[in-house]
Amino acid sequence: MKRIGHAVSRALAIAALVNLGTVGAAPASEPTLIIHAGHVLDVPGKPPRGASTITVQGTKIVSVADGYQPAASETARVIDLRDAFVLPGLIDAHVHLASDAGGNAAQLELVAKSPADFAYQAAENARKTLLAGFTTVRNLGDQLGTTRALRDAIEGGLAMGPRVVDAGASISVTAGHFDPRVGFRDELNDYFAAVGNTCDGAEDCRRAVRRQIGRGADVIKIATTGGVNSPIGAGLGQQMFADEVRAIVDTAHMARRKVAVHAHGTDGIRVALQAGVDSIEHGTMLDDTTIALFLKSGAYLVPTLSTVNGYLERLERDPNAYAPAVREKIDWRIRITGENLRKAYPRGVKIAFGTDAGISKHGRNADEFELMVKYGMSPMAAIQAATANAAALLGLSEEIGVLAAGKRADLIAVRGDPLTDVRVLKSVVFVMANGKIAKASAASAN
Repeated sequence: MKRIGHAVSRALAIAALVNLGTVGAAPASEPTLIIHAGHVLDVPGKPPRGASTITVQGTKIVSVADGYQPAASETARVIDLRDAFVLPGLIDAHVHLASDAGGNAAQLELVAKSPADFAYQAAENARKTLLAGFTTVRNLGDQLGTTRALRDAIEGGLAMGPRVVDAGASISVTAGHFDPRVGFRDELNDYFAAVGNTCDGAEDCRRAVRRQIGRGADVIKIATTGGVNSPIGAGLGQQMFADEVRAIVDTAHMARRKVAVHAHGTDGIRVALQAGVDSIEHGTMLDDTTIALFLKSGAYLVPTLSTVNGYLERLERDPNAYAPAVREKIDWRIRITGENLRKAYPRGVKIAFGTDAGISKHGRNADEFELMVKYGMSPMAAIQAATANAAALLGLSEEIGVLAAGKRADLIAVRGDPLTDVRVLKSVVFVMANGKIAKASAASAN
């Protein structure tokens, strides 16, 4: 059985990808793939293995064994990653695939672009995300349903991208953070009311949840506080009453859907945790009471530190990219970023990886790792947040988050040691999603 060396030509590398099957194109058969890896972090949180062999059959991992095991048959194909570090496919628990715009540009595109435009943008952003090593994402907010359609297209092999857990349209109260009518002329209210999903009062909020479930949402996303990007200066405090939050959570959990909550202010975080939500997104303003509620409820904090990268980059290009009421909140967010993680992580709050990509750039999701380490996490803990922890938050621990027999064959490889320098995760050289190769710039095959 002959190996192709690392000097394999571009043409042969492409041929190897075609033979092995690429994401979005079903192979003619399901050959056994033998991956020889220099180092493997099969279970984040535990020490990595040295030289190892990962056997993949179809969409599943068959085994992870020590040493470089020979292929069991002549039809098996060997993937040579002996000079690379292999770990589970990464999970971003907070993205918005349909857009990369922000500020005034984001508001303009809501009326200037069609659903078809957003669909193509979502498909391209999904491709970038997968090639960056993120094999699963949770899309938290899409008014038009484009990401739900993309989710199904990826699952059906019609598009290239990560597995998508989709929230559909986010829910808020009237004039709340996710009310799409805010900031537009009254003449546009009917259109935005049709694509949005606002609710007022407990009974109406139950209806809003059921509407999203009926549309095919995998998870429910709500806002209990104002938002940094809201085009009105309504602040970042509580916007939803306790009975409204409780009605949403009870209805979602009855339908076996988890609830992700956009919340910045302490009061909005508190009311959400008291209602039994599954995750707090952003969670910018924490105190001892809210930290105690995190620990009591077992909810996850998804810090989304990368938002500051998006803000800073847009402001560098155009100091007037945001309306004055929004710019004031952005300046505050930049100043306070990371303080929540500094407080929560040492106290034992469960952390899951999420970027809010769409505010920050798609395809640069791994920038979040550097910020998580900057604000107090070890590289191992940050990787665990993007693998096992995020899988648990999404309810997918039985399938992803670790490399083990019977798990979905989602894995990536990098040059260097991410446990020493987490920045190497910004340069993923090999990606396998659901047993199909999406990227193989570092691999050779026989």
